[in-house]
Amino acid sequence: MKLDKDLLELLALLRSHGAEFLVVGGHAVAFHGRPRLTEDLDLFVRPDRANGIRIVAALREFGFAELALEASDFEADDRVIQLGRAPNRVDLLTRLYGVEFAEAWTRRVAASLDGEPVWMISREDLIRNKRATDRTQDRADAEFLEDQT
Repeated sequence: MKLDKDLLELLALLRSHGAEFLVVGGHAVAFHGRPRLTEDLDLFVRPDRANGIRIVAALREFGFAELALEASDFEADDRVIQLGRAPNRVDLLTRLYGVEFAEAWTRRVAASLDGEPVWMISREDLIRNKRATDRTQDRADAEFLEDQT
């Protein structure tokens, strides 16, 4: 999947500020072997204040200062912060069904999206997440990924 240059720049800024995040969702499914269309980039972020500070710094440098996001916005484990519009929307998730960030971080996989280094959720954690949701597409993704193991 080809990412827009602005999304690549945002990923680079998050990384340069030391933000801890994992690529999840459709881009992770494609990375693990099932290419499919997606209209957003889902990032599972560590839900704590220190990481929130790093994320906010990256977002401000990127040009999202007017959103008035604060580090505390990333502390709760049930937030979805959407930036932009499809097909270049970014969803910053502080919660992922069936998966705890700290555990997923220890099993992360080094990857590249259009040349930009990122951390990807592991296949096992991605399957666990897809199984924990109740969407037809997620069940199909989980079945495909399980068959590839």
